[in-house]
Amino acid sequence: MYSKRIMKDERPTFPKRAVVTAGMPYGNKKLHFGHVGGMFVHADIFARFLRDRIGKDNVIFVSGTDCYGSPILESYRKQKEAGYTGSIEDYVTENHKSQKKTLDAYGISLNLFGASALGETGAVHHEVSAEIFRTLYRNGHIKKLSVPQFYDEERKVFLNGRQVIGKCPIPGCTSDKAYADECSLGHQFLPSELLHPMSSLSGKKPVLKEVENWYLDLEESIDSIKEYNDFLRKNTNTRKYQLETVEEFLKQPAIYVPRKYVENLAELSARLPKHRLVDEEKKNSVLFEFETLEERDKAKAVLEQAGIHYTSGKTLVPFRLSGNVAWGVPFPACEELQDLTFWVWPESLWAPISFTKTYLKQQGKEAELAKWWNDDEALVYQFIGEDNIYFYSIAQTGIFAGLRAAKGTEPDIKGIHMSHIIANRHLLYMDTKASSSSEIKPPMAEDLLEFYTKDQLRMHFMSLGLSSKSVGFKPQVFMKVEERAGVDMVLKEGNLITNVLNRLIRSCFYAVQNNHGGRIPEGEVSERIKEMAEAAVLEYERHMYNHEFHRISYVLDDFIRAINKHWVNNVKLADSKGDTALRTQILVDCFYACKVMSILVHPIAPEGCEMFREYLRLGEELWDWKHILEPISFYTGDLSRHELKVLEPRVDFFRKHECQINEEQ
Repeated sequence: MYSKRIMKDERPTFPKRAVVTAGMPYGNKKLHFGHVGGMFVHADIFARFLRDRIGKDNVIFVSGTDCYGSPILESYRKQKEAGYTGSIEDYVTENHKSQKKTLDAYGISLNLFGASALGETGAVHHEVSAEIFRTLYRNGHIKKLSVPQFYDEERKVFLNGRQVIGKCPIPGCTSDKAYADECSLGHQFLPSELLHPMSSLSGKKPVLKEVENWYLDLEESIDSIKEYNDFLRKNTNTRKYQLETVEEFLKQPAIYVPRKYVENLAELSARLPKHRLVDEEKKNSVLFEFETLEERDKAKAVLEQAGIHYTSGKTLVPFRLSGNVAWGVPFPACEELQDLTFWVWPESLWAPISFTKTYLKQQGKEAELAKWWNDDEALVYQFIGEDNIYFYSIAQTGIFAGLRAAKGTEPDIKGIHMSHIIANRHLLYMDTKASSSSEIKPPMAEDLLEFYTKDQLRMHFMSLGLSSKSVGFKPQVFMKVEERAGVDMVLKEGNLITNVLNRLIRSCFYAVQNNHGGRIPEGEVSERIKEMAEAAVLEYERHMYNHEFHRISYVLDDFIRAINKHWVNNVKLADSKGDTALRTQILVDCFYACKVMSILVHPIAPEGCEMFREYLRLGEELWDWKHILEPISFYTGDLSRHELKVLEPRVDFFRKHECQINEEQ
């Protein structure tokens, strides 16, 4: 269930328990900067915040390597041709270990980073996959369809999805690459609709042969998904563009016919099955809208027989569950269909359930799975890229609804425990969309750590505003020298903690050591400082609730710089007057403010904040948000008896990268 959108005067309500997931990277590659900066960092910041906000035992953060699917098969085939001698499982295992190593290097605090084909997580995932199919089948939401599949006559093999390349048939699609039944932007279509198909094996045009597979009756859920999308729009903080993307697919089956192919519109209309005709003079195409996919397919046959060109509109189509690729999760034998495997997309949707179950199993709590995925007091937050909205916001909704209600029974879609989907826009490289398969090769995430610290990168990625727009990542170290101008923007947000906050915290510790015997002086925090801290906390909390991470950057910047200014200006004033009382008050104020800042920065740059806690000689109770506005004496008792750890000269809480320090020197 979803929390209502918060009002201006209210504090947001968080669930008692939460699962956080980050979209799974394919098992055929290392992680490039977009995997980490476009999604994992945001998911990790939110998971860390929730641990502080609702308790670390009430949060599970999972993700894993997506081991199956045609991209892995195709990459493995090319590796074998280049001389690789290992098995496909070896290949995936190597990439899984590389991905985990990179995520660890960025401080991504996953409770479990699994792999859908490997070890215990793989075994549990196979069990969960079989149970989900049986439940959907038992509830009547599965149907067997004979659908054309591409076949390479020269190589005498059926082609998997990535072995067929063509042009997306969806009008207006800007994808530069389309495959057998989906394009790189996530549009779904039937194989027969792909334009200009070519086999990547032979370079020849493949033929279509009928193959039977299992499909989810997704198109029958269109009314329920519409109702649910409206509910999300009116009652939740789901991102607006995300809802609009879903709405594009919630239209009746339609065909667009360019006017230049229509000689007699009335005659053509009469030859088609029952439809609604939309003929707008300013449009280049005529729209024919049908009530069912069957009627649309009959219309296609009429147009094809007449040699009339057309394109299909976005709509819900049957969602394929099975396939004939050997490397996949085994499909339960059912009726006369044998030796099938799950298509990668559906099984990747429930992989986070498998990973959660594996983690709970490792804790001896496997029976508690429903407490996390199917309970009014729990909520699942799923961080994804915008290309995957169709799968997580439409296909997953249909699957979850199908698991709860039998066919013919109207599900209470608002009562089903759906995930809260958080779709980030594209993180561009410079100003161009980059992927491992594109002409512009993005830098690997691990390579960035040779020039920037993980905290600097986490601060920068958080600030980019991916909740509403695609943004370019422009590290100067990867630019040509002549293209570099001004400061490196990747360092802008990181400077807030490596320069301003680091200097402020050090100043507080050194002042205590030099003037107060290593103990924070007693005193009441100034009302102005308490008001500034409370305002920052409440605004930060609202933005975290709404997953507007870039706005958190603004809050931190305003608060930290304001307190630093308070320190600098008043220390000068106190020194000029020899006013020790003012000096003491400044120290009381700024130590309190630094304590609040450390709690706010903790999800973003945790190591420096943990170091601050260590030097305060406090336990992990410091991170508990229930006490975020309490004075330091709340944790220590009598401040006069609480000695801080000695901070040696030139020790930093938030460090710059070694190469940056060397440049400065």
